[in-house]
Amino acid sequence: MGEQHEVSRFGHVEAEDLPPDLAERIGKIAEKSGFVPNVFRALGRRPRELRAFLDYHDALMDSDDGLSKAERELVVVATSGANHCTYCVVAHGAILRVRTKDPEIADKVATNPWGVALSQRERAIVDLALLIATDSAQLTDAELDDARMAGLSEDEIWDVGCITAMFAMSNRIAHLTALRPNPEFYLMGRLPR
Repeated sequence: MGEQHEVSRFGHVEAEDLPPDLAERIGKIAEKSGFVPNVFRALGRRPRELRAFLDYHDALMDSDDGLSKAERELVVVATSGANHCTYCVVAHGAILRVRTKDPEIADKVATNPWGVALSQRERAIVDLALLIATDSAQLTDAELDDARMAGLSEDEIWDVGCITAMFAMSNRIAHLTALRPNPEFYLMGRLPR
């Protein structure tokens, strides 16, 4: 039985102890959310990797082109549910609830993505993300054609694939570190602010 830890089994770094560029970047996130997400505290042990993680995360998740920000979070929650990643389901489930203003969607997508009622477009996004997350070698042109028929553009299909891949990596890091979700995530998007 592993010993209990606050954030990560490999320890963590407080935001104020990060290199100045990262402390500023994480500080902006904390200012907006009201807390420092534990993923940044855990990855802060290796600043160079944290920078790379943040750069790719922001390139994929902060885009205003193609997929909406809620659809991007939908990909993360479906992928993280398939990969049994508690941290990412809890953290990105909170963001999905906030972005959709639906207090139930994240739990439904994470636990039974095939049974949740979704629009045709959302269904195509989730189905594609699940295939890439669980059995990417089985991806064929037929699945891409299904996504196109549901209205996804080539760039949106690319984004679904890249977001899924990035969060598959993130899910594995969370498993390695036994990353604990911040308590604040559990109530976000469930109760009126």
